[in-house]
Amino acid sequence: MHMETSWLVFPDGDRQETQRSLRLAELVDMNGNPLPMPPPSPRMIAYRVFRIRKIEERGSSDSLHYLELVPASELVDLIRFS
Repeated sequence: MHMETSWLVFPDGDRQETQRSLRLAELVDMNGNPLPMPPPSPRMIAYRVFRIRKIEERGSSDSLHYLELVPASELVDLIRFS
């Protein structure tokens, strides 16, 4: 049996399992859910997927989605120009 697992890797190194695969440059909330465009508020915690790494071992594969914190100023720009 082959197990596939997806993980969110936060900037501080913490990991959280997620049920879905993410795309590179996708904006997500702290649970890995995609953010609607434009974002509802510039005062929210938002992350961007900046790297995806696959680790395959015998019987399992892990997808690591590395996240970076999106600054509030960038969220303001997304709201303003949408």
